Amino acid sequence: MGQSPDPDVLRKPVQYLKGVGPRRALALERLGIRTLGDLLLHIPRDWQDRTRPTDLAGPLQDPVVVARGRVTRAEHFQAGPRMAIYKASLATAYGSLPVLWFKHGSRRYDVFAPLKRDVVRGRDLWVVGRSEPGLLGAREVHAEEYYLEDDPRAAIHTGRIVPIYALTEGITQRFLRELIFKALGDCAEALREGLPPRLLEQRRLLAFGQALRGVHFPAAMAERDAARSRLAYEELLLLELAWFLKRRQTKGLSKGFSYELKRALLTPYREGLGFELTGAQKRAISEIFDDLRAGSPMTRLLQGDVGSGKTVVALAALLLAVENGYQGAFMAPTEILADQHLSTMKGFLKGLPVRAAMLTSRLRPKEREATLAKVRRGEVDILVGTHALLEEDVDFPRLRLAVIDEQHRFGVRQRATLRQKSSLLDLLIMTATPIPRTLALALYGDLDVSTLDELPPGKTTAKTFHVGEGEALDFLKREAAAGHQAYIVYPIIEESSRLDLQSAKKEFERLRSGPLAGLQMALIHGAMPGKQKTKVMNEFAAGQWQVLVATPVIEVGIDVRNATVMVIQNADRFGMASLHQLRGRIGRGRLASTCFLVAEPKTPEAVKRLETLVSSSDGFRIGEEDLKLRGPGEFMGTAQSGELTLKVANIFRDAALLGQARQDAQKALEGDPRLVAPEHAGLRRRLLELYADQWDWVDLA
Repeated sequence: MGQSPDPDVLRKPVQYLKGVGPRRALALERLGIRTLGDLLLHIPRDWQDRTRPTDLAGPLQDPVVVARGRVTRAEHFQAGPRMAIYKASLATAYGSLPVLWFKHGSRRYDVFAPLKRDVVRGRDLWVVGRSEPGLLGAREVHAEEYYLEDDPRAAIHTGRIVPIYALTEGITQRFLRELIFKALGDCAEALREGLPPRLLEQRRLLAFGQALRGVHFPAAMAERDAARSRLAYEELLLLELAWFLKRRQTKGLSKGFSYELKRALLTPYREGLGFELTGAQKRAISEIFDDLRAGSPMTRLLQGDVGSGKTVVALAALLLAVENGYQGAFMAPTEILADQHLSTMKGFLKGLPVRAAMLTSRLRPKEREATLAKVRRGEVDILVGTHALLEEDVDFPRLRLAVIDEQHRFGVRQRATLRQKSSLLDLLIMTATPIPRTLALALYGDLDVSTLDELPPGKTTAKTFHVGEGEALDFLKREAAAGHQAYIVYPIIEESSRLDLQSAKKEFERLRSGPLAGLQMALIHGAMPGKQKTKVMNEFAAGQWQVLVATPVIEVGIDVRNATVMVIQNADRFGMASLHQLRGRIGRGRLASTCFLVAEPKTPEAVKRLETLVSSSDGFRIGEEDLKLRGPGEFMGTAQSGELTLKVANIFRDAALLGQARQDAQKALEGDPRLVAPEHAGLRRRLLELYADQWDWVDLA
């Protein structure tokens, strides 16, 4: 993160550090550690205060015990055919303490050989482990780490505040702690400052080298906090600089084409909707049209809660392109959602001279080639599809506007690939997981943001309850008797997982022959052929099925107004945004709707997710809470989150730092647009290292 006099020092592969080697290098790579710089920025997930042994005289505040004493007795024995135990008695300041190590036995080697060498009578030890009740209620410690007091390396792990790292198989706390401790010492001279002195003084920040040492091996918790804040600030500053530069780069382009409001399609479209646009929709359309008529390419995020009318807004933008003689593309993350969007569009476009077509991977070769030929000849005005739109043989002669639905499933790279279809393309990005504007700027900093913050008149909100299955199914049967329809959703973590898929099929059969016998039921899941999925959904929409048992393939875009019940089984296995999206499949019309979360949550986080869904229908609050609980990586999905280079910062916890970083980045670029001033040399180098190759982002030439 900071600069080095020798630019290659922090890029040195960890494999060549003493004690690592090829095997451990592979294990470290699973933690994202490939270079010395990655190693130093592998920030602890926690810290333990081991400055002094735990007071064992009274009740413990923490189950983790740090003990120090002399071994008075040691023995090992079998506790069964496969379990072996090594037990030592430790004389401490608080009396004798039993310490136990548990191992799976082996016929090939002695699993306790290191303990028999180290933990012997008369040796002085530090032991870290968990306090457990022993026989007759006496306290004993199940050891996790131990250190010989006469070993100089013990000072890295004991008698101080100690870092606790995220690990992987083949890497221990002891090994990683010692590796980082040594690397910090060896690299002390290479950790030259990367931030301008002006910012260090203004923001009262630690120097880079001091911050790295302080975040790993702080003298006090206050130093740890100051060190972490300094490293987080620098990350956020670099991210904000990159966003500003990317935005400037886009705004500096001249797209060479323009739009006129001819109203040949837009006026009949608006008049044929059958409802009045909300104020938020009108505002968003106005913002989008202003962007489209500007000289530089549009890159705008349209965010709004489920049911807020994003598709209507996006279609208005596409029609402006079509009535100017251009083509538009609409990209959705799944085939079933692409099908739904095309069906919705055709309903809105009825009677208008607009040619819409579909392109997904499920098309037969002849169908695909026929569609591509029409696109090439300009005989398709709006092409709806999935990632298939990004393939090389998709050739639009007049593509000017692309709409991408569910932004978090497509990253900056996918946007860039789509842009290559027409180098100065206007992009409208949509998401139904809205978040506060300040966070949107941090996560999607190269985008302008339009927000649909009101629902259309008459739009109902589903009431949500956390109940048992019996109560949910009883309610479902009453609604079915009243002529309404219902969804029952099961979590499928991987659509290719046979175990999960079989369980969904098994549950379908159980419900059909048991609690819901007599109801007309259908099953839909991601492993079904695309045409079969579409057939089942169309039959459900037509009222042929009373109950649709589904996997999360129905999470977005499905619009059946007669569906009034959503039962989500094992709801604790879903994230909040997914649960909110799923319940958005009901309440699509004016009928009162109810969502039931059936779950037995096992963790406080799962309980919190369900409580939030029950208490709130506000997509902004849910998006924010989901981001808090899961972090940006999981929240945004791999396509987008892999491009957020944040190893230290948390955009919620560090909201104040984010504001400072944004302000400082803007000010730095206003005074030095290319970051060529000597004081910005470190920032310039880091920006190019982090983003130039990865996103083709940073143009500082």
